[in-house]
Amino acid sequence: MYLLRHFVILCLFTFGCILWHFFPTIHKKTSRLEKPNIVFILADVRNETNHVEKPNIVFILADDLGWADVGYNNPYIITPNIDKLAKEGVILNQSYVAQTCGPTRAALMTGYYPYRLGFQVRGPSNTTPGGLPLSSKILPQTLKQMGYSTYMVGKWHLGFCNVEYTPTRRGFDSFYGYYVASEDHYNHSAIGGLDLHDNLDPDWSQNGTYSSYLYSDKAVDFIESHDKARPFFMYLAYQSVHSPNEVPQKYYDMYPSVKNDGRRCVMAMVTALDDGIGKVVKALKENGLWENTLIIFSSDNGAPVNVQHEGSNWPLLGVKQQLYEGGTRAAAFIHGDMLKKTGYTYNGMIHVVDWYPTIASIASGEVQDQDMDGINVWNALSTNSASPREEMVYNIMTDWDVAAIRIGDYKLMTGKNHHNACWTPPPEAEGKWGGESCFLQQKGDVYLFNLKDDPCERINLAEKLPDKVDLLMKRLEERSQNVIPGFEKDEFVLESLPSNFGGVWSHGWC
Repeated sequence: MYLLRHFVILCLFTFGCILWHFFPTIHKKTSRLEKPNIVFILADVRNETNHVEKPNIVFILADDLGWADVGYNNPYIITPNIDKLAKEGVILNQSYVAQTCGPTRAALMTGYYPYRLGFQVRGPSNTTPGGLPLSSKILPQTLKQMGYSTYMVGKWHLGFCNVEYTPTRRGFDSFYGYYVASEDHYNHSAIGGLDLHDNLDPDWSQNGTYSSYLYSDKAVDFIESHDKARPFFMYLAYQSVHSPNEVPQKYYDMYPSVKNDGRRCVMAMVTALDDGIGKVVKALKENGLWENTLIIFSSDNGAPVNVQHEGSNWPLLGVKQQLYEGGTRAAAFIHGDMLKKTGYTYNGMIHVVDWYPTIASIASGEVQDQDMDGINVWNALSTNSASPREEMVYNIMTDWDVAAIRIGDYKLMTGKNHHNACWTPPPEAEGKWGGESCFLQQKGDVYLFNLKDDPCERINLAEKLPDKVDLLMKRLEERSQNVIPGFEKDEFVLESLPSNFGGVWSHGWC
């Protein structure tokens, strides 16, 4: 439908040019009507429901997926569906998220930096009251006002102690998934309670169904039952590849040469995730929705790299929970026929807060919140033009004494990070990409990196460029005035326990 619409417009435009050339008197008499005529033509290209078509939007968020955990960044990873979508669309080379999952999800849903929401460190745990501020008008609520059906599948992690914090009370027409940070991929339980919900009801029927299968199938169900008279927004927040390391044997068997068991399992989980995405794409095509659907794909943060869960952010520095590039630069891409230019890598800077106003603009709307941190980057992404984003706050975590900001090519980090920082090549490379090297960031250390020349953060320029340090430090201090207290520490509320709700993690205790 999208391509047909533009073909009709092109034909009408060509016919108009012929009339203009051969009938100059008509031109002279009607030149004042040129713009209204064009507007009329565009308004008259309609679908069967007599309105201009808006694109469907599918936002796929992978959990704990590292920079080198996708095939287009690492040839050892088997992800044919992801690779095809990325290479046919636009690969986002500088797409930033927060350092952990809760902050990223809060930023995506609100268009605000996490430190302005109290989500700078994490989201609320299973037993911690609170959630995403109810005063925030989040993305699905805005899209519903624009005429969209809204579906969510997968991980919420933005609070559930009160029913008002749950997805169907925050703008989603339908929700199928789980509330908290992590759970078993097969029995869908976490810390002694079931955490799988069909809207507000617990679903006990899926014990033994692998998470990537379950959430892909549910996304397909929504697609097949969707009323095509309306556009839809789907937020597909997969559980994979978050720990625990669990995957069907057939995927594990696809990596026989990988000797590190933790790494082998993560790679297998990524391939299972890729198969699920392939199912969703197939359903969109079979239901006649593909040509008018925009797909946005991103990880929620960098991968953890440890013996329990060995993801890979190579060649970037750092891991999940750190503000180095390895913890915050996401594997990401967009795909859709509505992109004016495709098949390239976009090197402009964007941040997860930008998706809210960008998606709203794609949906033919406009965000009125002038205080929002997000910027509409649609024109830049769709045409490969300069990004309107020139400054970005990685995060400000006062309790952890860690903060980072970027202006232009320069990134400033201050405070004390809580891990050694390492460049860790993935085990499957077997030394071909070099060995691991690390350093310990000390309290009070200041780091300045030129990310254009040094994207892997190997050269600290702080002593060499003190004026640049002062400039970024001043801006960071200005931004720090907007920090509000958040979920730095977990709380334990006895009333939250599943034993009070029939063995289910449930709302109703705050």
